[in-house]
Amino acid sequence: MKMDRHKAQRNIGLLGLAMLGVLALVVFRYAWLQLVQGSELSERMKAQVGQSYLAQSTRGAILDRSGRELAVSTMTKSLYVDPNHVKEPEVLASELAPLIGLSEQQILDDIAEGGGFQWVKHHLAQDEYEAVRHLMKEKEYTDCLNFVDEAKRYYPNDVLAANVLGFVGTEDKGLDGVEQALDGLLKGEVEEEYLQTDRSSRPILSSIFSRQKRYKGDYCKTVTLTIDSSIQFMVEQELDRAMAENGPQAITCIVMDPKNGEVLAMAGRPSYNPNKFWDYSPESWKNRAVSFIYEPGSTFKAMVAGAALQENVVSPNQVFVDPGYVMVSGRRIQNWSGESFGTVTFTDVVKQSLNTGFAQVGLSLGAEKLTDYAKRFGFGEQTGIDLPGEEYGILFNPDDMRDSDIATMSIGQSIAVTPLQLVTAMSAVANDGVLLKPYIVKEIRNADGSVYLENQRTEVRRVIESSTDKTLMGLLEQVVATGGGHKAAVKGYRIAGKTGTAQKIREDGAGYMDGRYIASFCGFAPVEDPQVTVLVIIDDPTLGSYYGGQIAAPVAGRIFAQLMRYLHIEPTSETLLDVETVPHAQERPKPKKVFQGEVPNGKVVVPDFIGLSLREAARKAAESGLTFEGEGSGVAAYQSIEPNTLVDAGTAITVHFQP
Repeated sequence: MKMDRHKAQRNIGLLGLAMLGVLALVVFRYAWLQLVQGSELSERMKAQVGQSYLAQSTRGAILDRSGRELAVSTMTKSLYVDPNHVKEPEVLASELAPLIGLSEQQILDDIAEGGGFQWVKHHLAQDEYEAVRHLMKEKEYTDCLNFVDEAKRYYPNDVLAANVLGFVGTEDKGLDGVEQALDGLLKGEVEEEYLQTDRSSRPILSSIFSRQKRYKGDYCKTVTLTIDSSIQFMVEQELDRAMAENGPQAITCIVMDPKNGEVLAMAGRPSYNPNKFWDYSPESWKNRAVSFIYEPGSTFKAMVAGAALQENVVSPNQVFVDPGYVMVSGRRIQNWSGESFGTVTFTDVVKQSLNTGFAQVGLSLGAEKLTDYAKRFGFGEQTGIDLPGEEYGILFNPDDMRDSDIATMSIGQSIAVTPLQLVTAMSAVANDGVLLKPYIVKEIRNADGSVYLENQRTEVRRVIESSTDKTLMGLLEQVVATGGGHKAAVKGYRIAGKTGTAQKIREDGAGYMDGRYIASFCGFAPVEDPQVTVLVIIDDPTLGSYYGGQIAAPVAGRIFAQLMRYLHIEPTSETLLDVETVPHAQERPKPKKVFQGEVPNGKVVVPDFIGLSLREAARKAAESGLTFEGEGSGVAAYQSIEPNTLVDAGTAITVHFQP
């Protein structure tokens, strides 16, 4: 019995050792599979019971100020080929080409590139996708053909605001305009997703329901612009009409709210359809409102006048003698008409845009102050608007300026500005002399609807005092009411502005081109409470006139008329009279006495000045041999010596003018 018990105990021990050995082997094997081969086996398992794919969210939308869609994205299928698994390239190409609208050679070229991945076609139409999917199933091409989800950008309004919006290229990358400037915020999110499937590669429902979509704050934001689609449409219609009437190389227009700096419309011609941007030349993609610099010509005189008034260099009633041209440092500066306007006030210098008068004013200001005020109005630096490619413009260094440089800068030559800088400066005049930062992005919202960024009115600086600004506004109103900008007038509304006509500079910078001009108009309305500032620039017109007052002002006038109606701005009865219009005879005061008989030597008869413009009255006084003094502006209302009075030659007569 002792021997049997000993034998049993030995057997139990051996069995225990065997079991421990087996357990050790199991543990070792388990550890080997988990620690050494775990990753490989995990990937193999995933490949057998599921599949990985890239999931891309759509690009954020771009909206106008009222929430209307300007740019949206939809998800589409894009086709790729794995050349390593293509067995019969010619057969595949012949069967696939007619389904997706490509040539067989294009597909063969893709396959010939080799590797494991080559794009065949981006953004398939739904019918193309269905046809290819059927082919893959029927011919068992699933090992060499497959799809990837890609976001396709769509611009529902086609050309509308195209130069502002820009466009999106492959791989959801913004390539111009707002799309480029805010690409990092608009761009969709790409994530790798794993989907469990059964042995027939069908998704298992539990895996679908268990997936949770996560929001990442840096992607897929919605951008709302300050652009008003209705105003943008009005502007672009007028630009198309102006292109047909004037045959220019290009036209640019900006509409801004002068009280807060919001850009309500920004348009240009030529333009393009961003849905098919590849069909257009890169030149048509350019947003000239920010990336085009030019000599502003007489529109810049509005800022020169403001500087001169602020520095007390000139007053509205100050009298100038216009000889028709002046010589400054050997350079001849003449009026646009080449004629002399005689004795005029500064009001007439502004109204008639007399180069001789502004050259004198600029020389009185001096290089330092003239350049300083140009900078204060925002010229020579970027505005900082959310658009790519903004230019700085070009200003003189005051230390390097000769008198001729001062004179030419005073009439808007020898400097370069962008359209956005000019409309921003004019908006400062409309905004009581305070310069604001322009902006075109109103707000940006996260994917969950929360506000990421909200732009608001930003004051840059006060440029001129309020009292000075009111005087300047009055002068600019005279330009539209009775001066060179009268074709921008809208009946019932008070509009202020300035026209401009500038010669185009040669591309090499050596002088000006013969017969090549840039016509422009920049103004605001209504004067009593400015709501909009409008700039129209017509580059190199080839049909008809080339003067800003003749071709740019009418375009601005039509835009103003539509804006007043759209913004529900009531007409005012306080419009100015045309100083060139003589009142009816019954409205004019009757002379108290009439001189009859011969005029003795050394004597002259005082003419009747009532109802004449200042220029006409000055000319008439000079012809009669009288010394003329004018006060006020507008039409002659009364005179210091009654008409038909016999006086000594050279007698001084004062004529009072009023609107």
